[in-house]
Amino acid sequence: MKNIKHIYKILTVATLLFTIGSCTTEDLDPSLEQNKSVEDGINSINNISGLMLGAYEYLTESGYYGRDYIITNEVRTDNCFSNGNSGRFTTEASFAYNANTGYFYDEAYEAIAIANVIIAQDITALATDTSELEEGYHIQGQAYALRALVHFDLLKQYGQMNTGGTLGIAYVTEYKGEDLYPSRSTYSENVTAIMADLQTAFDMMSDDYYDSTKITMSKYSAKAIESRVAIYFEMWDDAISASEAVINSGLYSMVSSANYVSSWSAGSQQNSIFELAYTSSDNLSSNSLGFIYRLGDSGSYGDVQVLDEVIDIFEEGDVRADILGYEGTLLRNLYKYPDINGSDNVPVIRYEEIILNYAEALYESTGGGLSELNSLRTNRGLAGLTTITKDAIIDERRKELMFEGFRFDDLMRTGQDIEKTSLQQNFTSTISYGDYRLAYPIPQNDIDTNANMVQNEGY
Repeated sequence: MKNIKHIYKILTVATLLFTIGSCTTEDLDPSLEQNKSVEDGINSINNISGLMLGAYEYLTESGYYGRDYIITNEVRTDNCFSNGNSGRFTTEASFAYNANTGYFYDEAYEAIAIANVIIAQDITALATDTSELEEGYHIQGQAYALRALVHFDLLKQYGQMNTGGTLGIAYVTEYKGEDLYPSRSTYSENVTAIMADLQTAFDMMSDDYYDSTKITMSKYSAKAIESRVAIYFEMWDDAISASEAVINSGLYSMVSSANYVSSWSAGSQQNSIFELAYTSSDNLSSNSLGFIYRLGDSGSYGDVQVLDEVIDIFEEGDVRADILGYEGTLLRNLYKYPDINGSDNVPVIRYEEIILNYAEALYESTGGGLSELNSLRTNRGLAGLTTITKDAIIDERRKELMFEGFRFDDLMRTGQDIEKTSLQQNFTSTISYGDYRLAYPIPQNDIDTNANMVQNEGY
């Protein structure tokens, strides 16, 4: 594991300029030996545009949204388990990880580092005309939104909200800042910083730069992320206003029932708010989601299997059940991220999540939300409910967002135990809410090299 200084890596001008041409993760990967600051190589709006694409690349890596972040949040729940076919994810699924296990910590702070480079730029000095000025501010807005999203992802996994502590994560806002050994803020301080970054992002981004491909963040991506953050921390009024901003934008809609399954093999759908791009030539291959979710005919890993009883939670006629299927007798996720080699885009934020967030916030705030919840149910081929409950909302979220990495977060934010419901699950008994294992350990190398870094309890 790389040490905390990895957050503040330095790029050479040559690397920067080459990045702008190709924008691959490898080209952006900096090292401490390089001795030319990235800021010295930025002289145009085109430069920061290239860097922004590079920041997105870090999110696509297998350690992050490309696989591990999603899978780890599924195998630690009542959705999936690791069958050990290739030995992958049994440690995570057993809650047996330690400070040397590794996770997405490095990729996350690498993305944050690039976002901070972009945020630090004087756009007025880089822009040559009004159009470039607006574009530059829009790119900086994306950087603020990405910084907020990534810190939020880190907070959910490493923060102590669900283990009885108060610590969050190190919220890094400067590239190569004076504090090379940051300490952890409280999780409440993290939430304040995240929400502030999202508001700044929304204010800076322009409707004129709406990305119809959905592979970069647009103005309402910031509000969608805000909706997600607010739901997690029970900020119901914020969740309502953020959700309404996305809904009222008119830019997004639910994918139809008829196209629900096929939509997962086609990018830039009407329900996508932000997604990560992969292609047949730029994919994760054996490290992809498809490779770990199913066996297929190409010798893929197929370690992550669906618990047998999961098929029973779907009502008759629910098109979401069609995502499931069998390989022999093994229940599988067959059609979310269907390409076995990972050339499908990975949606990070979908419109359906916003509808669910809105319904929950309305329920918690006023007792409402029934029509919003039913709008999703009827779209998926089901009859509407006559009454709404918290359990009904969480159950609907499970069915809609299954295999996308939401289940662990939903159990945590609602204070639920990780129940042992099946012999197939890798852990031996129910894990009570508050157990130290519900917060991931800070990587040991960061503990060893940063005297200000405090480890989570139990590790």
